Amino acid sequence: MNAPALLERPVAVRVFLAFAAGYFMSYALRSINAVIAPDLVAEFGLSNAQLGSLSAAYFFTFAALQMPLGVWLDRFGSRRVDGSLLLVAAAGCAVFALAQGATMLWIGRALIGIGVSGALMASLRGFRFWYLPERQQQLAVWMLVSGTLGALATTVPVQMALPAIGWRGVFWVAAALLCAASLGIFAQVPREPVHPRERDASPWAGYLQVYGQPYFWRFGLVSLTVQSSFVAFQGLWIGPWLRRVLGMEAASTAQVLFLFNLVLMLGYLALGWAVPRLARRGWSTLTLVATGTALMLVLELAIALAEGAWAWTLWLALAVVATVHSLSHTQVSLSFPERLTGRAYTAYNLLAMGGIFFAQWLFGVTVDAFGGAERGADAFRAAMLAWVALQSVPLAILVFWRVPPPATAK
Repeated sequence: MNAPALLERPVAVRVFLAFAAGYFMSYALRSINAVIAPDLVAEFGLSNAQLGSLSAAYFFTFAALQMPLGVWLDRFGSRRVDGSLLLVAAAGCAVFALAQGATMLWIGRALIGIGVSGALMASLRGFRFWYLPERQQQLAVWMLVSGTLGALATTVPVQMALPAIGWRGVFWVAAALLCAASLGIFAQVPREPVHPRERDASPWAGYLQVYGQPYFWRFGLVSLTVQSSFVAFQGLWIGPWLRRVLGMEAASTAQVLFLFNLVLMLGYLALGWAVPRLARRGWSTLTLVATGTALMLVLELAIALAEGAWAWTLWLALAVVATVHSLSHTQVSLSFPERLTGRAYTAYNLLAMGGIFFAQWLFGVTVDAFGGAERGADAFRAAMLAWVALQSVPLAILVFWRVPPPATAK
């Protein structure tokens, strides 16, 4: 691998902040339905399955774009790709704000997913060329901190804004902010190495190399199920859980969601501080991810069974341990050659985003299958127990399937 073309500190900070602004919006729009779901259900009469499908539209198109996105990033670079796509997300927000039915809501949400699909991947690809190798996992964690700030912005602040401007007004504001983020990327981000020489060959062959590595799947199956389910809960189902299972009011739910995302952000910050220190003490990424995943399943089991005034605090603990999954993405993607950087990142992200799409949708389907409106809280609890059983399989694969990383070449 070539030595990174390091940016001077002021430029490095501006580049990080430009990318972070785009990812802030990506995460905010990923999570916003957890707060506005009651308004959408009231206005459009959505069922649990329809609500899950609507929220999952973001992840469906997000996932569908990952493979072409990886090719575009390696050919054209992060600046052009991310800056352009954020404008598509702005258009999606406008469509959502103008929606008069569930179909138009779905289309708007799908356009948003397309537009923000490169917000994290573009930054991680650029970071590989502009920052030292030992900073990569920390940079990835800090990007997730900026994303979690976006999720925080969709809790109490959005709940407070709804009476004044409504959920449609919130999406008009989001459209304007996405345009500003796009402008920031075009203005601040330099060009990084691209690989136009591959235009004469099949750009998809790189994906065969990535997906053909057993090491990719050792971590990837956990991302497909456990990490994806957590994000599906964060982006949608934690809100209905707090209201329908624990009986919270809308205002209390927004406050818990704010606290949940605040704890998640602090967890990312703590992880960024702890990673190099734990590495010096012999803690590998594999050990951290496996331990964190096991703790997540224990907490989800407790969430499914817990009752009482403090049952919601288990979600805060889940947010803390879920942060370990931010390490696996960089760990796996940087094990591939430099020329495959964009495709390695997006191949892994495709698993995560595809998993989130299915988790958000299928969790709603599962709740309905267990009785939905008739059984209420019991249907949600039964669905969570089914989820714990599902996620135990990839955890076993991660721990017991002993395959090494691929040998990295240029």
